[in-house]
Amino acid sequence: MIRVLLADDHVLVRRGVRLILEQEPDVEVVAEAGDGAEALEVLRTTEADLVVLDIAMPRMTGLQAAREIARRREPPRVLMLSMHDNEQYFFSALKAGASGYVLKSVADEDLVGAVRAAMRGEAFVYPGAMGALARDYLDRLRRGERVPDTVLTEREDQVLKLVAEGLSSKEIGEALTISLRTVERHRENILAKLGMRDRTQLTRYAIRAGLIEP
Repeated sequence: MIRVLLADDHVLVRRGVRLILEQEPDVEVVAEAGDGAEALEVLRTTEADLVVLDIAMPRMTGLQAAREIARRREPPRVLMLSMHDNEQYFFSALKAGASGYVLKSVADEDLVGAVRAAMRGEAFVYPGAMGALARDYLDRLRRGERVPDTVLTEREDQVLKLVAEGLSSKEIGEALTISLRTVERHRENILAKLGMRDRTQLTRYAIRAGLIEP
């Protein structure tokens, strides 16, 4: 069973999302929360494989909660749920460690697919966000920036994929059985080769390069 913690400050939204998820025979909503802070409290006593967070909630937003969850030793996967078709929110969600961003307006169509993608360790990218990624790619080309296809080594590709999935350097080291220092060196090399500055840009590149499947 995929155990889901659902956090949204609107009871009716939680009810609707629960109905969508629990139509799947292998998905169970094990707990609900009304904001990000409550979701973190629930995670202390409840085992969850996936946390679905509304992006805008009182006390603690979904983005803030996602950042805290990403710091856990063995964090569950995270999906952001939002009514806003907003590129900035989308990239902020990826930067916070979320595996995907689902619009409430089409949750009945996209949510289950996003859950399954997250549990496979893949990113879910809604169609509007794919347009944002394409615009970013074309803008970089127009600015004359280098957009290489294959300049990374196989190991760097592995590190980049894990970075884009929101893993910390320590977690990447454990996953690839390499030292923390080696992970940091690979990250520095990746940023230098791609001419990028942070995880958000790396995640965009990883999606374009097919390291993370939309």
